[in-house]
Amino acid sequence: MKLYYREEGKRNKQIIVIVHGLYGSSDNWLTVGKKLGKKYHVYMVDQRNHGRSPNADEHSYEGMTEDLAGFFDEHHIEKAIVIGHSMGGKTAMYFAADYPEKIDKLIVADIAPKNYFELEEKGQFYLHQHILESLKEVRKHQFETREEIADFLSLKLDNKGLIMFLLKNVYRNKKTNKFDCRINVDVLYDHLDEVISGVNYRWMEDRMPILNYPVLFIKGEKSPYISEEDEKKIKEIYPEAQIDTIPDAGHWLHAEQPKLFMEALERFI
Repeated sequence: MKLYYREEGKRNKQIIVIVHGLYGSSDNWLTVGKKLGKKYHVYMVDQRNHGRSPNADEHSYEGMTEDLAGFFDEHHIEKAIVIGHSMGGKTAMYFAADYPEKIDKLIVADIAPKNYFELEEKGQFYLHQHILESLKEVRKHQFETREEIADFLSLKLDNKGLIMFLLKNVYRNKKTNKFDCRINVDVLYDHLDEVISGVNYRWMEDRMPILNYPVLFIKGEKSPYISEEDEKKIKEIYPEAQIDTIPDAGHWLHAEQPKLFMEALERFI
C-alpha cells in the first residue's frame, strides 16, 4: 500500500519516520515534524485507513508493518529513527522487530508491548467501540455544520479534548456535500480487537532480548497506558531501554506537553 506522507527538513540528513496513533494522521505531528526538520529529514506517514492514505479491508499490525516496509523501499530509506505513538508505537515495535537492520533508534510514545484486550475491565476496547459507534452515527446524520457535529459528540463523549481531536477527521465530501470521516470507521470497528491487542508480550518472547538498536519509551505521567508492571516487561524485552516520564501529561503527551516531549526526543536522538 502506498502511504500518504508529509515531509520536513533537508535530504542527506539523519532520517526520522513518525507513525501516528488511532484516529490520528500526519497532520497531528506537523509541529513536531517541523521542529525536528530543522536538523533532520522527517517523514510523517498516514497509516492505512487513516488520513489521506488508502483504505483497506483489514487492519492488522502485520499489514501496517508491511505498509511501512513498503514506504522505506519506495523512498530508498536504508535506516531511520522510527517514532511511533500509541497504535503507531505498536506498528513501530513490530516493524523494528521484523526489520532490525532498518532501525537506527526506536522511540515508542505511551504504549507498551502488551495485549490491552486482556485487561479485566476491557475498558479501552469498550471506550474505542463507543467512539467508533459515535462516528458511525456522525456519518449517517445530515449535519449542516461542524458545530452541530461537535454538539452531537459532546452528548456521546464526556471529553472535550477527545472531541476536538476526533473533529480533525471530519470533512465535507465535495461529491455528496455531506460530512464524512477520513478514517475508515467500519473497518476499524470490525478490527478493533486487533488494534487493542496487537503486539503483545507473548509475541515478543521468542525475540528476547532485543538489543539491536537503542530504544526509548516516553510515557505520560497521568496516562494509564504504561504501568509499573509494564515497565518491568519492557525491560525484559528491551534490557537497555530508557523510559522517560513526561510530567502532567496524559496519553496525547506530544500535544499536552510539547516542550517537554521535544526535549525528551532531542536528548535521545
